[in-house]
Amino acid sequence: QVQLVESGGGSVQAGGSLRLSCAASEYTYSYSSKYIGWFRQAPGKEREGVAAIYTGNGITYLADSVKGRFTISQDKAKNTVYLQMNILKPEDTAMYYCAAGGSWVGYPLGRREYTYWGQGTQVTVSS
Repeated sequence: QVQLVESGGGSVQAGGSLRLSCAASEYTYSYSSKYIGWFRQAPGKEREGVAAIYTGNGITYLADSVKGRFTISQDKAKNTVYLQMNILKPEDTAMYYCAAGGSWVGYPLGRREYTYWGQGTQVTVSS
């Protein structure tokens, strides 16, 4: 079973940092390499891709809106994917979700490429 649990959200002032964690079931990592992504959804807006990583080789993808501020990484020993968020802005406020896709996706930041989703963790950035 693919299970994903996010943690690390919270409230922070603009310019601050947070690190989100996505703990995956061992099956997620051990069965086959796959894409794991971070998405966010603000009230009244569509869910958008923020970052993704291919667990097989660690290649990462970032949305233009977060390049230079966010990084995605993995710790295979802990079956965990991290989203380090620096220089946070009020527009980063959203519910953040991690998701697992297949071993090949057409567009790593496309939400329709992902099948399994966590419950989300809230990030609030105040000005």
